[in-house]
Amino acid sequence: IWGFVVNKNELISQICELTEFTKSDVSLVLDAFVRSITDALCQGDEVRVAGLGTLKVQKRKKTTGRNPRTGQPITIPASNKPKFQPAKQLKEAVN
Repeated sequence: IWGFVVNKNELISQICELTEFTKSDVSLVLDAFVRSITDALCQGDEVRVAGLGTLKVQKRKKTTGRNPRTGQPITIPASNKPKFQPAKQLKEAVN
């Protein structure tokens, strides 16, 4: 169906081909989907989409690293990282 990389417009076009929705309707729904997931993760919630997977925030502690050019130690600040764990159905589908 797709090449190696799928961008938003290609995803919208594919959904339009599979349904009878217009591109503008699909675009609005996709934007709302992404915004809803982002809002939930920002609030510390976990998002589970059946058949797709689970998105959650992983907290990373402050660590010390090295500047690759100079070798000098640098402090890498603590951060939050979104993490995706694929559902069993998705894993099976791609294998």
